[in-house]
Amino acid sequence: MQTTKALSLHHIIKTPTVQKEKTPVLFMFHGYGSDENDLFSFASELPDELCIISVRAPYPMQPSGNAWYAIYFDADNGKFSDDEQAIESRDKIATFIDEAIEAYHLDASNVSILGFSQGTILSYAVALSYPEKIKNVIALSGYLNEAILHENYSKNDFSKLNIYCSHGSVDPVIPIDWARKAPAFFDTLGVKTTLQEFPVGHGVHPQNFYQFKEWLQNRI
Repeated sequence: MQTTKALSLHHIIKTPTVQKEKTPVLFMFHGYGSDENDLFSFASELPDELCIISVRAPYPMQPSGNAWYAIYFDADNGKFSDDEQAIESRDKIATFIDEAIEAYHLDASNVSILGFSQGTILSYAVALSYPEKIKNVIALSGYLNEAILHENYSKNDFSKLNIYCSHGSVDPVIPIDWARKAPAFFDTLGVKTTLQEFPVGHGVHPQNFYQFKEWLQNRI
């Protein structure tokens, strides 16, 4: 692990063990109530040429963990998300990506992002709002929230964007039907993808890990 620099979001970093002339980067965005150490457990198993940066969400929770935005539980309205906070986090992530590329001398044309659950919801929002910044998206156990996309996102150029999305078929936290809507939505934007389904709950099946690892290796 490399010593981190003081940027706008707290993060941890693994430098590549195989050096390229230009260093590709993978940013990781954890789920609700977790932290930067969660997805970072994958780092040692991912392609050696990647710089891997795992980011902590900006809103601390009690007694522990962090969130990209608040989720409220209301007797009348049920569970709902703070979309204004989510939009703020979307733009914080976009700014942080630029900061990290400059600070760590990374390849701005070879940026991948990986999210889990709430981190996936933000990854989708960043990629569709700022596709010029993102090459690859690995979206695990999340869904697309159109309410937090940039106002004029549909006018963006998505021709260089690649998306891998997967979900547990028995996920009790985010229903798989929510996740199944994403590929059809992306198709309307000219981005071809399918939803990979695995027999797990709200987590990552081992076969799922090896599949997205190979997918990423072929695109960096």
